[in-house]
Amino acid sequence: MAGAHSTASGKFTRWALIAAALLFLAVFVVAPLFVVFVNAFEKGLAGYWAAISAPDARAAIRLTLLAAAAAVPLNTFFGIIAAWSISKFDFPGKNILITLLDIPFAVSPVISGLIFVLIFGLQGWMGPWLESHGIQIVFAPPGIVLATMFVTVPFVARELIPHMQAQGREEEEAALVLGASGLQTFFRVTLPNIKWSLLYGVILCTARATGEYGAVAVVSGHTQGGTNTIPLHVEILYNGYDSSGAFAVASLLTVLSVVTLIVKKVVERKSAED
Repeated sequence: MAGAHSTASGKFTRWALIAAALLFLAVFVVAPLFVVFVNAFEKGLAGYWAAISAPDARAAIRLTLLAAAAAVPLNTFFGIIAAWSISKFDFPGKNILITLLDIPFAVSPVISGLIFVLIFGLQGWMGPWLESHGIQIVFAPPGIVLATMFVTVPFVARELIPHMQAQGREEEEAALVLGASGLQTFFRVTLPNIKWSLLYGVILCTARATGEYGAVAVVSGHTQGGTNTIPLHVEILYNGYDSSGAFAVASLLTVLSVVTLIVKKVVERKSAED
């Protein structure tokens, strides 16, 4: 009897925890997503299309894609180099490099944006020199790209480091002993072993790059059609009492997030199969 009571109690606890988790997700994840799409199509398909095809919306989409297209490849390249250096070699300052990688996680995005203003703004350290040479960083697309790069720096490296550390150095050392060059070793040994972790890091980096608000808001200047990304354009529409348009543009980021999650799940499954 005691065993049956314990089994029944265990089943009740399990189902209670599952129900609580599902309820939490329904309230804080599913319901907000549902509200986004309901409000996005409040004025029908014509209103939805008008909102996402407006000139300012198209400019925001282009700038968001430009920032991601610049930041993600550069951070991927840096992430591979940093992870390879940290996991395969011992050198002075290694712990400092690992700590520096985590700074974007620890510093508020707003603070990071302010740092770029203090460095590249008209009153910043390099502002007068940049102005004299006709170069504008902040309140222009280059500032958007820099801010996006800063907040997305850790994602690829942090995905690769534990994976590459777990693999050790034996395979690379064997390839070098057999006469392979450094590049041959990387492309034929290292890269195939880290391909899923690398893709996973790129997915996370892309998702953060397209959805970043805080750092970009500080350096953008909020110029409609010029320096507004999608999140900033959504804010302007909503503050302008165009809630339907704001939700329509926000739905683009929502769709991108859902697609990112699907791709992430596929990558996780492929990684587990390998």
